[in-house]
Amino acid sequence: MATLTTNTTASSSDWLAQTHWLLRLPVAGVFLYHGIDKLPALEAGAAFMGLPLWLWTLVAVTEVLAGIALIAGGALRTTLGDLSTRAGGAIIAAIMIGAIALVHWGQWSALPSESHPFGGMEFHTVVLFLGAWFIARGNRI
Repeated sequence: MATLTTNTTASSSDWLAQTHWLLRLPVAGVFLYHGIDKLPALEAGAAFMGLPLWLWTLVAVTEVLAGIALIAGGALRTTLGDLSTRAGGAIIAAIMIGAIALVHWGQWSALPSESHPFGGMEFHTVVLFLGAWFIARGNRI
């Protein structure tokens, strides 16, 4: 009878300990991209969204900070890293609540429509709950 052997040099828990990057990197990338993209035209973006310049600037800066916090939190496997991950998750959740409430509420589908030219809240709800997951879990696996 044939037997199955496994590589004993790396346990499955070593690999599993790194899977947090599968969520962390794409979410951080989305927030870094959108925050950096807002910075060159803050006044125009604020006017387009009908928001005060200070609030639009806060959104852009905190989006960048959220992305940095998630990456730093994953790299720092310490209490500071755990706090960074949770803070990044809190920023993400807050921004997604604002985006859903101000722009995407009333339509589920992410596809643009006549009433929702930026699409509905489908994607934003998923990202909101990813932020909540980072708040709840921090750096625990």
